[in-house]
Amino acid sequence: MSNDPSSFALSRGLSEADARARLKAEGYNELPRPDRRTPLHIILEVLREPMLALLIGGGVIYLILGDLKEALILLAFATLSIVITVVQETRTERVLEALRDLTSPRALVIRDGARKRIAGREVVRGDVVVLAEGDRVPADAVLIQSHDLQTDESLLTGESIPVRKIAGSNVDSSIARRPGGDDLPYVFSGSLIVRGRGIGEVIATGALSEIGKIGQSLSALETEQPRLQAQTRRLVGVFAVAGGAVSILAVLLYGTLRGGWLDAVLAGIALGMSMLPEELPVVLTVFMAMGAWRISRARVLTRRAAAIEALGSATVLCTDKTGTLTENRMSVVELSLKNGEIFRPRKASGEKMPEDFHGLVRFGLLASEREPFDPMERAFHDLAREQLGETERPPGPQWKLVHTYGLRPGLLAMSQVWQSTDARQEFVIAAKGAPEAIADLCHLSASDVAALTRSMDAMAAEGLRVLGVARASFAGQTWPDSQHNFSFKFLSSSVLPIRCGRVCPMP
Repeated sequence: MSNDPSSFALSRGLSEADARARLKAEGYNELPRPDRRTPLHIILEVLREPMLALLIGGGVIYLILGDLKEALILLAFATLSIVITVVQETRTERVLEALRDLTSPRALVIRDGARKRIAGREVVRGDVVVLAEGDRVPADAVLIQSHDLQTDESLLTGESIPVRKIAGSNVDSSIARRPGGDDLPYVFSGSLIVRGRGIGEVIATGALSEIGKIGQSLSALETEQPRLQAQTRRLVGVFAVAGGAVSILAVLLYGTLRGGWLDAVLAGIALGMSMLPEELPVVLTVFMAMGAWRISRARVLTRRAAAIEALGSATVLCTDKTGTLTENRMSVVELSLKNGEIFRPRKASGEKMPEDFHGLVRFGLLASEREPFDPMERAFHDLAREQLGETERPPGPQWKLVHTYGLRPGLLAMSQVWQSTDARQEFVIAAKGAPEAIADLCHLSASDVAALTRSMDAMAAEGLRVLGVARASFAGQTWPDSQHNFSFKFLSSSVLPIRCGRVCPMP
């Protein structure tokens, strides 16, 4: 299937009738949700907490014994704890439900030969989806057509660097359908289109998608009981057994020695209650509920108050890298010229970039999208905003994008052809990509390639990503079939490697 966007034929896709039938048979395109916790369910969960049950039980026994003061105190604390917990967790459920609705993606599909925008949860297997830069992929799909398509699959793989995608007819059909890896024909639910556009046919939705499989595996995990809760259960059991044994013994002795069995029963109950630590459940239940309320003021949602205890006793915190310890974005950390001159924007805080580097940054921008989603292109735009003036920062209104050459498996470089209002007869081409690909476009000599390789190896040894930038001009009217047909020139007499690293601020 052609990768040229001009050849994107309008497939008829599914009919509305077929889509409705599949939706009814296979269900909505959404991850399985746990049953919504109503206030009644929350109250029942709270009442199953051992210390709260002990608190309520103690209050009831004091009522039976006629000690109204002690009974009201215990029952008041129990009621306060239940109210705080129910209000807090009910509000959390509402917020989580609103977040689910807010993050539900919209999808552009082709049905009955027409493009229409629908809710992502209504996408069904067999739907033809249209994907463009900035879209969130609504379901797992195989690409029918693509043009310079790259996706961010960090949600599934943890790797923030985008991966290239190609149409399905260009690859072996036996390739495994798994996230990660370049030049594969599959896009996955939840991933973000950061470059290019394409058309794909949905092959899996909901729980059958790759992200759905992850959700199902997580739901199968057994949650370990919080340590404090386990300890309090054991403590309640010990006191119940000890108090019961002492109460029975007191009843038997009192009844046998004095003969008043009613008084013996009341005395046994009173003795058993005196052995129960009523203050402990008051402290634990109220303070757990107050902890959930206090943490909510820091905009942290707590579905269950018992999680506060687990959070407070944590000694080891395990997280993934992308988006947690890092910001899942790139930044330009060094610009290098052939003469050895180097500029490090992050270390030169407040220092203006030398004039020699302006051309490099300008053509890096011209080789990027106007409104970028790709992390590397965002890094170029961020650097340009910091170091270039408004008038010298392309692409502005005076620049018009007239043609694009996307990445290909055999040439990991892309070029964009621009026309300026100041020079309508000559086009400007900006290219960026893997340094070896840019070196190939610029036809570098063997000595220059060797020097570039040494520089690349030094940068790669520091765990940094390296890009090359080049420029060319063109005065013809018919675009060449390949980027190789342009006469690329080196900025500052060389391919300019740009190395970029992740920003990794600790929270």
